[in-house]
Amino acid sequence: MKLTKLLLGTALASSSLAGAAAAEELRMSWWGGDSRHEATQAALIACGEKHGHTINPEFTGWSGHLEKVTTQIAGGTEADIMQINWPWLPLFSANGDGFADLREFSDTIDLSNWTDAQLEAASMAGKLNGLPLSTTGRVFMFNKTMFDKAGVAVPTTWEELKASAPKVKEAMGEKAYPFYATGLDALLIVSLVATQNTGKDLIDPETMQVAWSQNELAAAISFYQELVDSGVIQSWKEAASEGNIALHENANWSKGTIGGAYQWDSTYFKYADPLEEGQELVPVELLTVDGAKTGGVYRKPSMVFSISANSEKQQAAAEIVNCLLNEEEGIDALGTTRGLPASSAASGKLQADGAIEPVLVESNKIVMDSEGPNVSPLNEHPEVRGIFTDTLELFAYGEIDAQTAAEEIILGVNEALEDFQS
Repeated sequence: MKLTKLLLGTALASSSLAGAAAAEELRMSWWGGDSRHEATQAALIACGEKHGHTINPEFTGWSGHLEKVTTQIAGGTEADIMQINWPWLPLFSANGDGFADLREFSDTIDLSNWTDAQLEAASMAGKLNGLPLSTTGRVFMFNKTMFDKAGVAVPTTWEELKASAPKVKEAMGEKAYPFYATGLDALLIVSLVATQNTGKDLIDPETMQVAWSQNELAAAISFYQELVDSGVIQSWKEAASEGNIALHENANWSKGTIGGAYQWDSTYFKYADPLEEGQELVPVELLTVDGAKTGGVYRKPSMVFSISANSEKQQAAAEIVNCLLNEEEGIDALGTTRGLPASSAASGKLQADGAIEPVLVESNKIVMDSEGPNVSPLNEHPEVRGIFTDTLELFAYGEIDAQTAAEEIILGVNEALEDFQS
């Protein structure tokens, strides 16, 4: 009997030691504001207690975070779990080896909570380098009150939008515009039209070069000019003369003399809140050109949680990542501090709890239901964006024509992509 008790005691002690040995001390880094910092720290405590790990938080504001992560990864001192901006994936993991392949942890992380398209968007060279925290996309938002005053329905096609301009100006004055597109918004409208006409994203994933021909891009640039010439949008030059005021800070937007915009679904309240009392902002499905080959949705992960390829504690990190995104403890603590969650487990629970505004769900549904080619994160590479925007601005100021602008954009973007790959 004594021997039995001794063996049992030894077995229990061994089991206890095994459990202690399984506990890990991890690090997690992210950027954000105070609400995100507080929620994430609470989530790490809850998930750490559930799975027996300790997670040390490392958080900053947005400014300087990329530089910090770049230095850490170069020196092999990065955190075990990292919040990574989607456009950074090709910067740190062009061949897919910069982060752990999370498909290798599918027995720990419930990947069924994401669609194949969402997982593909966070993959590099076929390796799942991160889990999307939220999937965001550009949608059309229109001030229904403005269009009601003009006696026209909220536009659902580009032709309807063009036809609304004279009536909007007649009702509200020559300085009223049914739509807004300057700077980055103009670039994204040009990209949308080119994608709809061709069925292709800016960057061909096979050749890593611009997928559009010069004529195809020139046609999309000319379409943008048609919007200016028909009074649908304010010219780039006029907007600059007024100080290039951000749309949500623009008094003309607030009082309802600018009627629509093409913005991220997750930013609905950023644009709805400044409107004067009594005005209603409604999300609308993508406007498409005649003969469009696709809706051309610009859909992407806003950011991802990645696990360091250098971490020696990847299994423990995977347990925490799954808890943060798929388990009640993490879901409740994080809430919507990183947007409408991409994980169906998280979004379903938060919607059932009444924690998400219905209009955000409606906007996100438009994004998720729309069709379009996969968008390369290299669309948002600083050099690619800079070349596209600077050249489009020259066109908008009348310095070059559409064909020249298209040629210079294609040559410049291709050169930037070649430099990046080398």
